[in-house]
Amino acid sequence: MRILHISDTHSRHRLLTNLPVADVIIHSGDISWVGKPEEVMDFINWFCGLNYRYKIFIAGNHDYCLDSKKPDAIQRHLPENCFYLYDSAVTIEGLKFWGVPFFISDELKGNFKEIAELIPPDTDVLVTHRPPFGVLDRAGNINYGCPELLAAVMRISLRYHLFGHVHYAYGMKKDVGITFVNGALLDENYSLVNEPVVLDI
Repeated sequence: MRILHISDTHSRHRLLTNLPVADVIIHSGDISWVGKPEEVMDFINWFCGLNYRYKIFIAGNHDYCLDSKKPDAIQRHLPENCFYLYDSAVTIEGLKFWGVPFFISDELKGNFKEIAELIPPDTDVLVTHRPPFGVLDRAGNINYGCPELLAAVMRISLRYHLFGHVHYAYGMKKDVGITFVNGALLDENYSLVNEPVVLDI
């Protein structure tokens, strides 16, 4: 299976032309700039119209209007091959994908440990917006990753972890048998400079 991973497009998705061929396209959050419903709907219309067999997306901290929206409320408006994951899973051709959004409300409530503990141990591909602490999460002298997420990743038999959020840390790294990918397409100046990442699983 070939996966195309993108993240942090911030309403510039329509500038993405000639995307690579893949079986599954995954967007790991920050689909919008200021989280307005019309921004999110424009992304969904674009995303659903792409020529991929399967499509998966989650929300990021910019996507305010999706905060607290139940997954079913979004999913019922999507075609059957497109999946909005919100602390939930979809299994495609034997691979289990689990998606974890990142909303500021979760940070303020301090409940990310409980959210991270929901990730099933049989997850093959983890899609989050935030990186795990210490992995492709550094901007300047600060690590912006999540310690609770790192603990969850270490306890499960994960193969791939796809995320974004920290634009400066775009790239790929393999460690402890896991392939980590920060797929942020915009750099720290919010310029569209990075390439989508293709993975063969």
